[in-house]
Amino acid sequence: MAAGIYRVAVMGAKGQMGSRFTADFRRLGLKVAELDRASSEDDVRSALDGCHLLMLSVPVTAMEAVLDRVLPHLAPPTILCDVGSVKVLPLKAMTDRYPGPVVGTHPLFGPVIPEGFTPRVAVMPGHEDDVDAAADVAGLLKRCGYRSFASTPQEHDRAMAYIQGLNFTSTVAFLAAARDLEGIENFVTPSFQRRLDSAAKMLTQDTELFEVISEANPFLQEVNRKFLSYLSLAAGGDLELLADRAQWWWRDETAY
Repeated sequence: MAAGIYRVAVMGAKGQMGSRFTADFRRLGLKVAELDRASSEDDVRSALDGCHLLMLSVPVTAMEAVLDRVLPHLAPPTILCDVGSVKVLPLKAMTDRYPGPVVGTHPLFGPVIPEGFTPRVAVMPGHEDDVDAAADVAGLLKRCGYRSFASTPQEHDRAMAYIQGLNFTSTVAFLAAARDLEGIENFVTPSFQRRLDSAAKMLTQDTELFEVISEANPFLQEVNRKFLSYLSLAAGGDLELLADRAQWWWRDETAY
């Protein structure tokens, strides 16, 4: 039924991800209404009248305020969809307040997709009976060139607590600790420089973003505590055990 989605509204259309999906949908020939913070109530009402899919590409901190704006003009069978990095809390907010179909998605890539990287999107139904709506959204994303896979809000947030949250907190802690040694910049090796380069954007441009999505993830503290247990193993000298576990990531390179 994804082919039946041909009228779409994107809230946050001028943002990086919103503009990407707006361009994707237009490339498919869909009719797309662009909405943002400056849109008037008449703009919202017009965009949502007869709309098949409303995509929210907004910060998790703005979710409640955005729902206040759009829900008075939204009615089933329009699909309410989001593209945020956290799923448990935003999906609860949407399903608690909207009786129509709700679908959560998380594109696991940014506005610029690195060459050779397969762009995947986690897709999950909001209500128990929103499976068909989730399939419709997955079909639309497939037409855009993305590979979708089914998930749940809990599975997603627990995974992202590692991929985004722990990556951020451990990197911040590591680099904060490393600066304690005066003159350490004179000892930078190529491998350490690569680590600095990979962390640069996260810590110089996207710090606030990572702080927000980390704090909104209900599983981050649990994951941080588990990471501390692995650090305790390292402090105890069990590096071989940790290295063996870490090598799991390269068990089948053809899968990545």
